[in-house]
Amino acid sequence: MVLAVQWDGASHPAGLAASRARHLLIGAGTLLALTLVGTLGYVAIAGMTPLDALYMTVTTLSTVGYGEIRPLGAGGRVFTMGLIAAGVGTALYTAGAFAEFLVAGRLGEILGRRAMSKALASMSEHVIVCGYGRLGRALAAELDRSSVPLVVIDPDPAAMARAGERPAILASAEEEGVLERAGIARAHAIVAATGSEAVNVFVALAARDANPEIAIHARAETEAGVRRLRRAGATQVVSPHHLGGLRLAQAILRPAVVDFLELATPASGAAPTEIDLEEVLIAPASVLAGARLGELADRGISVSVVAVKRTAEPIALSPGPDVELRGGDRVVVVGERASVTRLADLAG
Repeated sequence: MVLAVQWDGASHPAGLAASRARHLLIGAGTLLALTLVGTLGYVAIAGMTPLDALYMTVTTLSTVGYGEIRPLGAGGRVFTMGLIAAGVGTALYTAGAFAEFLVAGRLGEILGRRAMSKALASMSEHVIVCGYGRLGRALAAELDRSSVPLVVIDPDPAAMARAGERPAILASAEEEGVLERAGIARAHAIVAATGSEAVNVFVALAARDANPEIAIHARAETEAGVRRLRRAGATQVVSPHHLGGLRLAQAILRPAVVDFLELATPASGAAPTEIDLEEVLIAPASVLAGARLGELADRGISVSVVAVKRTAEPIALSPGPDVELRGGDRVVVVGERASVTRLADLAG
């Protein structure tokens, strides 16, 4: 089931809305067909003019009962009884479908908005993705694999239809109050992934103003866009075309390195591997706080530590076995998945 949660009123599941609309169209189409059949029938059987035949058909189908325009013979009366039998059932079906379309659609909108407001109000440490094009979808899929909660923002209904059951707001991130509804004050990070550099710059400025501590990742198409986004407060600026070119160049110059990276971080849809390249945060209360890197093997953790990053210090590449882990350290490791998972568990 595809759930496109939208703020413009279409907050119900798309499948149910389509089903209700289909029922209404079936009923209305059947009534129209019966009206045509009744009109032609009265013209042929009772010799009425087209206008009189149409009037007789409408009064018969609506069960108003104004009486016959002209006396009907046996054939005309049998035809009228059949028309009433078919018309009453169809009219009731159509009226029910119409009521369901209006009432259930409105109810779904109200319930959908309440559910969305409640869901967003309870979210924290989530990621806000502004722009759900190809880049946004790839990002969301990767975050889903790591069970990271996220909210999608995009003004395109077609893009929202692909959002699945993720919380999604059908609006532009530039609109007043949209970032606040997405929980910007409680979010861990925001991604400005739209195709417009102007929108991405605005998102970066608004996000930094609403949450000075939030990590802002932005998409840029030009070198000027990279500079503007950095001045706007973006934590990281990515140019997809530039990165794609670098990756292809590395595949030509250093194919073994690229093969390893693809093994450690498989693309979407690829089979999972037994090797992980992961960043692990050491919690202050972790049992690993105070331990040395050389002692990890004694705890059943067989990984290679690539780097250690502390908040106030430069990143330390290839740290030695005597480096002591501290709470708040971010450790980049590579190794078998079981060992990386154990390290993450002990890190808290």
